[in-house]
Amino acid sequence: MGIHGDKMLPMVRLANVGGVPITELLSQEKIAEIVERTQQGGIEIVNHLKTGSAFYTPGLAAVEMAEAVLKDSKRVLPCAAYLEGEFGVSGYFLGVPVVLGENGVERILEFALTDEEKTALQDSVDAVSKQMQATGL
Repeated sequence: MGIHGDKMLPMVRLANVGGVPITELLSQEKIAEIVERTQQGGIEIVNHLKTGSAFYTPGLAAVEMAEAVLKDSKRVLPCAAYLEGEFGVSGYFLGVPVVLGENGVERILEFALTDEEKTALQDSVDAVSKQMQATGL
């Protein structure tokens, strides 16, 4: 959730494999490694491609989102959505789980965050705010 990079909030406590929480399948050390790779994945891909752009994953995401809208599949996907109080955030676009259908973002799937997760999400908001101020928005 949030933004890309080190201010990303991977929702580890909600991650599962076949309904089994990953915390029961992997060591905390391995989970921390996965979180780090998730947060730095864009940089890793750019370094491997040596093209200065990570375009494969955004391209795939765009296809999945377009398909959900065109087929009105009501699919749950992580997308940048404008928040109006969800997760305690207003006035920002952040990556959150949404239901996509023929009307675009039909619903933001909001759930309770721990205090630590709230702080991490606020760090994402602060990073976006700082970028907006730097560009004069």
